[in-house]
Amino acid sequence: MERRVINVVGKRNKERAVPYGAPAADSLRDYLKWSRPDLENELSGTALLLGERGGRLSATMARKIVRERARRAQLPQVSPHGLRHSAATHLIDGGADLRAVQEILGHASLSSTQIYTHVSAERLKAVYEQAHPRA
Repeated sequence: MERRVINVVGKRNKERAVPYGAPAADSLRDYLKWSRPDLENELSGTALLLGERGGRLSATMARKIVRERARRAQLPQVSPHGLRHSAATHLIDGGADLRAVQEILGHASLSSTQIYTHVSAERLKAVYEQAHPRA
């Protein structure tokens, strides 16, 4: 919790460390203190996010929760994958190293991560002006 990094087990049982920000840390702290204890049972295991019956939160339920929260916030329809895509795009647009984003996303191949590099014209111009000696 102090380092704000969580270990995530993904496809093919691949584990990776994923950093998270202060707002997520606050929400996670509240969840662990107030909500998770009420859900825990013999099905919980090591899962962080639990469903109504105490077992690991399913992908279907995660999609449902994300869609419902977006609807309540009057946002366009969104999915967990869409949030993942947006986060990766923002990281890269903000100057994050492509290899770091690859690690966060858990991609085995850098080419899988390169789909997020559709850089905007403004970003290209900013990088050019910052890096070129005669810009």
